[in-house]
Amino acid sequence: MAATGDAPGIDDAVRELGAAGRATFEAGRDAGKAFRILLAADVSLARSAFGRTLALTAVAIAFGASAWLLLMAALIVGLSRGLGMPWALALLLTAVLSIAATVAAAWLATRYFEHTRLKATRRQLARLGIGELADFMPDPADGASASEAAATAPVGDDGAPVKKGLGIDVTPP
Repeated sequence: MAATGDAPGIDDAVRELGAAGRATFEAGRDAGKAFRILLAADVSLARSAFGRTLALTAVAIAFGASAWLLLMAALIVGLSRGLGMPWALALLLTAVLSIAATVAAAWLATRYFEHTRLKATRRQLARLGIGELADFMPDPADGASASEAAATAPVGDDGAPVKKGLGIDVTPP
C-alpha cells in the first residue's frame, strides 16, 4: 500500500491552480489599468498639444503676414527711391509678386488636397463590393486594373453620369 502523504494531493494542485489563475487575472487587470492610465495621459497630452499648436499657428500666420507686408513695403521703397521707379509701378510689381505667390500656394494646396480623397482605399473597397463605385470595378479575381477602371467616369445606360442617392455625381477615386 502506497503512502498518501508522499505525493501532493489533488486539493493542493487545485489550490495552486486557483492561486495562479488569480495572479494571472490580477496581472492582466493591472496591465489594463496601466494601459488605461497611459491612454488617458496620452489623449490629454495630445489635446493640450493640439490647442497649443493651433494658437502658435495663428501667431505664426500673424507674424508671417506682417513680415510679408513689411517686406513688400521695403521693396516698394527700394524700387521707388533706389531705382527711381514711380510709386504706382512699384506697387503694381509687388502686387503681381503677391498674386503669383498666392496662385502658387493655392495650386499646391489643391494638389495636396487630392491626397485626402483616399483614392487607393476607395478603389480597394470598390473591388470588394463596398462603396459607390462597386458596380463599376472589375471583380477581385479579375486581372484588370482598379485604377484604370476608376479613371473612366461611370455612366448610366442613358450615357449620363451616374448619380448617388441624393442626385450628386459619383466621383471616381
